[in-house]
Amino acid sequence: MATASSRNKAATRPTLRRPLSLDVTPLRLRGSEPALDRRVLQPPWRSAGGPSTAPSPPARSLTSPSLGPGGWMRRSESTCTVNNSSMGLRATRGRMRPATSLPHIARGFGGASPLPLPSTPRGPCLLVALRPINLDQERQAFFQSDYKYDPQFEYSTPEPSTVLEKYRDGSDLFLAQAVGIMECILRKFGNYENFEEVTGGSILPKSRVWAAARKYLQKENCVGEVVVCLSEELLSQAVMMVESCRPTLTINLSGARQHWLEGMLRHEIGTHYLRGVNNSLQPWSTSAGRKQYGLKPANPTEEGLASLHSVLLRKQPYLWRAALLYYTVYHATRMGFSQLFSHIAQFVQDPVVRWEYCLRAKRGQTDTSQPGCFSKDQVYLDGILRILRHRRNIDFKMLTSLGKVSFEDVERLRHIAVLRRTRIPHFMQDQEKYLQHLDHIVTVNELSDAQLRELLP
Repeated sequence: MATASSRNKAATRPTLRRPLSLDVTPLRLRGSEPALDRRVLQPPWRSAGGPSTAPSPPARSLTSPSLGPGGWMRRSESTCTVNNSSMGLRATRGRMRPATSLPHIARGFGGASPLPLPSTPRGPCLLVALRPINLDQERQAFFQSDYKYDPQFEYSTPEPSTVLEKYRDGSDLFLAQAVGIMECILRKFGNYENFEEVTGGSILPKSRVWAAARKYLQKENCVGEVVVCLSEELLSQAVMMVESCRPTLTINLSGARQHWLEGMLRHEIGTHYLRGVNNSLQPWSTSAGRKQYGLKPANPTEEGLASLHSVLLRKQPYLWRAALLYYTVYHATRMGFSQLFSHIAQFVQDPVVRWEYCLRAKRGQTDTSQPGCFSKDQVYLDGILRILRHRRNIDFKMLTSLGKVSFEDVERLRHIAVLRRTRIPHFMQDQEKYLQHLDHIVTVNELSDAQLRELLP
């Protein structure tokens, strides 16, 4: 129970709260239905609904370079609009971006404040629409069949065939590099599970996750701008949402490992959030502006850069997940679900983890016994290798300052950019050290500049 002195302190400093590490933000259902505990925990130093003296973040998307009507962000590789109405939840929309490592298939989760609806209604984004509505039943059937059954997925709002056609072909351009990355890890650690335990470290308790998140926000000078929550319900290690124009990072407690947590924060806050803030200052911050200046798509640069930052300061910065996603998608083009599941056992033993990779690669299909893939997840390794290939010619500070742009557009945009209030992440301040870290990533993953130049002239 709080003491009198602590209550007085709280009264004079309204932005702080007493530590409530066991607080739970309920998921409120429509009508008189009871609230369900989704175990989304608010940090002791920040409340999404509390007052703040910090400057308000931009009202634009933090992970998408373009906006829809009324400031509503448009769909992109790294964003989606979640419409929870089909799940029996209050008909509000949140904005999500799959985060670090193995990105999740978006699903509604609690604690989200309602967002104003866009002036022009939009359907759920691609990542949400491609989450099967019978996922739990088909997962159970698959595991009960001893991994021989090919799931038959159903979708609430099937995407037009033209959309799925766009992502139906998996590329093999970087397949050899993906295999090479995974093989060098297996030679050193024996299996992925051992690699995760040795290099990731132990799962952190809530108190240490809070402390690490707060410390990182201080490093980037954005305490009070980003709300941090903890959850045990996410399918990914983290997810970024925008709630009432407030960026909110929710971290999965089960994936918060000692040596990997800060990499996730560099990915989400140091890359996506800060580039989003900088983008809001530029004349190309809207979709019309991007067309006016002829900008290339933000991806694969955006996700490639964020993925590099996830491993940037690790002693052993292996690119395992980006490599396995790339590999799994490519082989999904030629295999059914159960065959693919068996095939990637050479890299991942844990059947639960294999299910998640296969699910991502086969989403959008109804009959997963047929060959076919959803190729978007190849963007991570694709972006990583393109950036590493050109790393000595990229002005990374300028790339970050310009916002959601491709590294290929940097030189022609630098002279018309608004740079006065842009922000650079702390780990990018020393360009020499930053490049040394990128060189280390190339070496550890047994890549070579000659190889990259041959692949990407």
